[in-house]
Amino acid sequence: MVDKEEYRKKIVMISGQIFSRYGFRKTTMDEIAKELKMGKSSVYYYFKSKEDIFEAVVLYEANVLRNELTKAIKSVDSPVDKMKNYVFVRMKSFEKLSNYYNAIFDKNLAHFDFIETIREKYDREELAILRLIIYDGVRKKVFNVRNSEYTAIAVQTTLKGLEVPMFWKKKEIDINDRLNAILEVLFYGIMKHRR
Repeated sequence: MVDKEEYRKKIVMISGQIFSRYGFRKTTMDEIAKELKMGKSSVYYYFKSKEDIFEAVVLYEANVLRNELTKAIKSVDSPVDKMKNYVFVRMKSFEKLSNYYNAIFDKNLAHFDFIETIREKYDREELAILRLIIYDGVRKKVFNVRNSEYTAIAVQTTLKGLEVPMFWKKKEIDINDRLNAILEVLFYGIMKHRR
């Protein structure tokens, strides 16, 4: 007996690669079926439309990102290392999870309701994680923060602002150098500390 879930997963994995290569608009159900070595009607048995498949791909990648971030944060104890790991994993995962990244940032895809829902959920989850890391750092007297909520929003805004330039101009500056420079400012600021 064919396991329906296994087939759905296979369709999601292969389609994810195709969407990554050609983008959502240019990908056709014919290409997906051909790559899967299935008839188009067989693909339609598992998913109603290309949009349905894309949604499943984006949700799959969102889950991968969530798991990687959770693992990165739990693997260290200090709030500084938690923030470092969070920033590095978050920014580097976007390269691998291009469909999720496109769903969140491509304005041409904004008309899909599920994408707006995913964007909002992503923002909420990210803020919650950042708040926890910051609050933990304040509690352990590592971070000097007046308001965890506003600081979390500021960090999130900084990371969002970095996303587009980081992935459009990959070649000129090493991604690690950029991320370390951001963390330097985040942790130590740009003010000269008075003794």
